[in-house]
Amino acid sequence: MQTMLGIIGGSGVYQIDGLEGAAWVKVPTPWGKPSDEILVGRLHGLPVAFLPRHGRGHVHDPATVPYRANIDALKRIGCTDLLAVSAVGSLREDFAPGDFVIVDQYIDRTSQRPMSFFGSGCVAHVSLADPTCPRLGAAAAEAARLQGLTVHRGATYLSMEGPQFSTRAESRMYRTWGADVIGMTGLSEARLAREAELCYASVAMVTDYDCWHDSHGAVDVAQVIAVVHANADAARGLVAHLPGLLAADRAPCPHGCDRALQNAIMTAPDKRDPALLARLDAVAGRVL
Repeated sequence: MQTMLGIIGGSGVYQIDGLEGAAWVKVPTPWGKPSDEILVGRLHGLPVAFLPRHGRGHVHDPATVPYRANIDALKRIGCTDLLAVSAVGSLREDFAPGDFVIVDQYIDRTSQRPMSFFGSGCVAHVSLADPTCPRLGAAAAEAARLQGLTVHRGATYLSMEGPQFSTRAESRMYRTWGADVIGMTGLSEARLAREAELCYASVAMVTDYDCWHDSHGAVDVAQVIAVVHANADAARGLVAHLPGLLAADRAPCPHGCDRALQNAIMTAPDKRDPALLARLDAVAGRVL
């Protein structure tokens, strides 16, 4: 299998520079329309697909992003690896605005998101003990270093519902829980990527100190956007370095991300809902 890198761009990252043969393509899915068309091309010889999470012009809020359609579309188009770029608040003094963080764990505080491709008629349980791919995360960290960025490898991401930012009480509580950064989209993607047997890594761009920091004040959208715009070129540079760190020929993931469904489906074959199976053709076709 050939490696194909999928990039999910967050706030401020709506395009990828330097793609050869770049073209926007529509990818229909049985889960509805993705956030936008997908920009496909080649970067340093590697096939790359880029999807703006919120759509060009930022039309989807964190709760209305069509997460299932996005992951399905990227899998359907041939992606084997997904790198998500997102803006986050920091819950640690040493994770400063402008820093980049490689996330490897999550705490869920969302309530309105689709949590699975599976359900009544085809039940499946995948492991999320380690929700991101260490191999891809290490490559992302190296790409950040090559770009000259301050990067922290290993962090717990508190995934909140939003669209409002935290109260001070919440922000202080999340710090006592051991969370390092806070955002609104990460775990929704990580869950679905695991079910789709895709290696997934998350690069978080720190924009602020949330509101726990006594000298920082309340989170302000204008401040967040200013830091996002300042870091956008750095984020695109990180992405540009990544294809050169991935092998063109895709070997099996040493951590089993691409085999997550191997023993996960619980529903007996004769009890499976044909309509749901049809929707799972790209996500779970390997095992179904």
